[in-house]
Amino acid sequence: MENRHASAAQPFPVLIVGAGPVGSTLALELAHHGVACLLVERHGAPSPHPKMDFVNGRSMELFRRLGVADAVRDVGVPACHSFNFQWFRTFAEPPVEEWTHPSVSEVFARIAAVNDGTAPLEPYQRLPGNVLEELLRRRAGAQPLVELRTNTSLRELAPQPDGTVAATLTDMATGEEYEVAARYVVGCDGANSTVRRGTSISVPTIGPETDHYDVYFRSTDPRLRPHGRFFLGISAKGATLVSRDERDTWTAFFPVLEDTDIERDPIGVLSRRLGTHITVEEILKVTRWRGRMGVADRYREDRVFLAGDAAHEFYPMGGHGANTGLGDAVDLGWKLAAVLRGWGGPALLDSYETERRPVALFNREMCFNLLEVWQRFPQLTAAGVPDSHLAGYLAQERFQIENTGIHFGYRYGSSPLVLTEDVGSDPPPDWRWTGITPSTWPGSRPPSVRLPDGTPLFDRLGREFTLVDFSGKGLGREAVPAADKRGLPLDVLSIDDGHARGVWECDLVLVRPDQHVAWRGDAPPTDWGKIFDLVSGHTVGEQAS
Repeated sequence: MENRHASAAQPFPVLIVGAGPVGSTLALELAHHGVACLLVERHGAPSPHPKMDFVNGRSMELFRRLGVADAVRDVGVPACHSFNFQWFRTFAEPPVEEWTHPSVSEVFARIAAVNDGTAPLEPYQRLPGNVLEELLRRRAGAQPLVELRTNTSLRELAPQPDGTVAATLTDMATGEEYEVAARYVVGCDGANSTVRRGTSISVPTIGPETDHYDVYFRSTDPRLRPHGRFFLGISAKGATLVSRDERDTWTAFFPVLEDTDIERDPIGVLSRRLGTHITVEEILKVTRWRGRMGVADRYREDRVFLAGDAAHEFYPMGGHGANTGLGDAVDLGWKLAAVLRGWGGPALLDSYETERRPVALFNREMCFNLLEVWQRFPQLTAAGVPDSHLAGYLAQERFQIENTGIHFGYRYGSSPLVLTEDVGSDPPPDWRWTGITPSTWPGSRPPSVRLPDGTPLFDRLGREFTLVDFSGKGLGREAVPAADKRGLPLDVLSIDDGHARGVWECDLVLVRPDQHVAWRGDAPPTDWGKIFDLVSGHTVGEQAS
């Protein structure tokens, strides 16, 4: 449903401001758990500029829960294309070095070849961000529980005595202002968030802040691929070329310099930065943006929350920004739903910042790793460093794109919603940049394994909490009365598979709605009620670090 202006008699459970990928995913997550929302977006259509271009494997797993992973792949870059970076002095010369990463088809083949939890359930997917935005917004708008209003901007928020938040909205087509009320508001409205500006939340930044131009264009000029296909082509003259669809759509971004004549001749500027003259069939858009690294000092002010770029800003290297935001949406979505449905306690919403802000801080530093390579390459080239040294330096940094551990290895170990006191003397699992360490240590994403009939265990997990029981003795059924007493939705999943039990490490593993482990043990706890009170935010336990 779209653009219904009449204010509801009852407040909306959730008002989401911004219907980009993060806001639309949050709306889908709420609907997934049976909670309604109002989703407003100031623009009438998705941005003509693609912005992001990479959905990591963990985000694809989260999309799979929501039933949209296949649709994302259908509109994405075909699975046969590899994920390569080529580093050039100029595009008129052979690349100094190439970083290669397997295609989606090759990752699927690797997944099929192992079943020990070291592989993801879903590979990454390349696609333009505006294509993803259109897909997710359309899916969200088709949900009966989601009311989508486009061409609608937020002017201000005002807390009300009854505990709701009043939002003044503007119909941008008519100029009409009107007011709606919501129990909770989430700002998914980007780096210049109107929602955030209406709070006392600040976003401290670190490192360089630099202005850049993007040129979004269509071209079939073979000089754009002088040495085969690539995802990213990086020129030492200061331009990065991104293949958006592996056909004819490109984005180039480069820092603003004093001699940049971008407004008059964007392709001439780009040609100089690439070091070869190119021709284009169509310039789609030229934009200017500021690169910065910042994470909000808080993610919540009373009933107002921030997610995505409203909460953290990264440079567009490594795909960290959008994927961190998608993780925010899922984490916050199930918790808001739990509180609104009555089984979530007061600590649940506080845990959103506790869990997600450290992930953003970590990913910011990982983004810095790759940004430094981007900055050093032209500096080394300008200093006259020979190709052999450049190639050796870049080869040493190739691990940057083999970053599976960043995407899958974050663990909510200090969360008030996970219980580590029953894990025994085992240490937390090691973390590896280049791979997945399979573990059900509380706070972790559990390992992906296939059952004897070929079904991924992840696909058997319930919509809310799932107690996976490998005991063969029905021990998990003992938890049901305590869950029922608290109204906590719980599925008990009995698995008779010794191999899966070995990978999952314990007889009993309690998995949250977002597919993170809340508790595990080889025997039932003395009090299931204590476990359920903690994982649902009704009590706060002492956690191991």
